[in-house]
Amino acid sequence: MNAKTEHFSRNLIEFRDVSYHINDILRREVISSVSLAVPIGETLVLLGRSGSGKTTLLRLINGMLLPSRGQVLVQGGVTTEWDPIRLRRGIGYVIQEAGLFPHFTVEENVALVPSLEKWDRCRTAARVGELLCLVGLDPSEFARRRPRELSGGQRQRVGVARALAADPPILLMDEPFGALDPVTRAELQREFRTLAQRLQKTIVFVTHDLREALLLASRIVLLEAGRIAAVAPPQEFLRLEHPEVRAFAASLETNPGAPA
Repeated sequence: MNAKTEHFSRNLIEFRDVSYHINDILRREVISSVSLAVPIGETLVLLGRSGSGKTTLLRLINGMLLPSRGQVLVQGGVTTEWDPIRLRRGIGYVIQEAGLFPHFTVEENVALVPSLEKWDRCRTAARVGELLCLVGLDPSEFARRRPRELSGGQRQRVGVARALAADPPILLMDEPFGALDPVTRAELQREFRTLAQRLQKTIVFVTHDLREALLLASRIVLLEAGRIAAVAPPQEFLRLEHPEVRAFAASLETNPGAPA
């Protein structure tokens, strides 16, 4: 195994001195000089306040945004050299409110990427049934429903099933539970933690909720004004002395009854 192959075998995603700005004249940087590697099988949580650059960093992974400087590598290839369709179909993406197609049934929503990939009908149907069971939805009851006939928590489960449908190695999740009521959110957090441990996907998860980060992450990356302020596993994160870490830790003390 050569050095490049060995490096890729450990890191499925890598940021190399990445910056991103949104105005070519003012050059206001949303992401500044980020270097970060995400090993295979890790659940990396991007934590930060609104506007800290979390979602921008996520979108740089699947090529929805391209870096202004530096390189983003996915599966050993630079995102600017990937075919964007191939790149995105190899990455599951879950957003807040699930983003389901309202005119599709649950079954059709989950089958979207396999259908685009020209899977045969029997294989697609079997995969849809398998995934609905995996996320706790009985196919006989839910497959023919439309999103408007589901609760918020059920729609998010369908969103996770759709993201996993073509068995991608990478799963990106942008505050997927943020719009749910506290009880449903806590239930889905616990279910997702179990699912992540079972599937061993490489997951990048965006949140502004420290409790959620501590529950789900194998490693937490704290962003502040587009830069990495701190990186640590959950069991070490609260011991860091960085001011932004202390600010987030204080949020636990001011809202101790929030669901974990």
